[in-house]
Amino acid sequence: MANSGARSFLQVAATEEVAPPLRVVQIEGLVVLKIIKHCKEFSPALVTGQLLGLDVGSVLEVTNCFPFPIREEDEEIEAEGANYQLEMMRCLREVNVDNNTVGWYQSTLFGSYQTVELIETFMNYQENIRRCVCIIYDPSRSNQGVLALKALKLSDSFMELYRSNNFTGEKLREKNLSWVDIFEEIPIKVSNSALISAFMTELQPDTPVNQCDYERLQLSTHPYLERNMEFLIECMDDLSMEQQKFQFYYRNLSRQQAQQQAWLQKRRAENMTRKAAGEEPLPEEDPSNPIFKPIPEPSRLDSFLITNQIANYCNQINGVAGQSFSRLYLMKALHEN
Repeated sequence: MANSGARSFLQVAATEEVAPPLRVVQIEGLVVLKIIKHCKEFSPALVTGQLLGLDVGSVLEVTNCFPFPIREEDEEIEAEGANYQLEMMRCLREVNVDNNTVGWYQSTLFGSYQTVELIETFMNYQENIRRCVCIIYDPSRSNQGVLALKALKLSDSFMELYRSNNFTGEKLREKNLSWVDIFEEIPIKVSNSALISAFMTELQPDTPVNQCDYERLQLSTHPYLERNMEFLIECMDDLSMEQQKFQFYYRNLSRQQAQQQAWLQKRRAENMTRKAAGEEPLPEEDPSNPIFKPIPEPSRLDSFLITNQIANYCNQINGVAGQSFSRLYLMKALHEN
């Protein structure tokens, strides 16, 4: 008698195909230093690079990376960049280093990374890689004393909607998708080998309290706040332009509906006359009439991305303003004493 608890090969393959959700991105400390070094060297220019590692269950391990050459609008240079990536992957494979692509990293300026280009890059990676992430590093925010490093991925519901290229209000309500559901931030865990951890322990001073770190008391945050306010104002202008598009769409839609109702009333009156004369009534809809041609609804993707950017700038301004107030109150107490 066959064992009822035994599973067939197809059942096992089907269960193995379903991967657990991504819970954490584990990055080697050396990779973090490489990303920071590359982004700071070319700041304020934006740079990108390749992430290499392994996809192990719910953990995406990033064990190595290498930078991309700075791109220019030239087909020959883009071809050279692709050849450079392939050559780097081949060299890493020869020295027995992880050469599995798990995503890419890129720098950003004041958190302005939520663009259509980022989404398109994600979709291109998703065609060949089942799960990938993008590591975002912001050198400008890191100068404020915060390690501005985050791992992002697109949500599954958004990718499904993006493939259909249908961002109408009805479709978004059907999928229950809002502007906060575009990107998912994955927690980052920095890991080091035992040898590096022991070395860092040896480098750590015995009395860190005696170290003089006067940069923490720096009160000048005006340049950072000003740039964030400038970007925030630009985003508000862009959002206002997007709202004007929708207002124009709804104005045209209401005008079209009024024309349709007027045409329909006229046709019904004509049909009543034809019935009284014993003639066949005419159809109450005429697809060849321009007023029955549907008006395409504008995509809401741009407005969603702009709203995301506004929320990001507001959070950054809130965080910097909170730190500035704490420093001011501290300095006030010191002056009083």
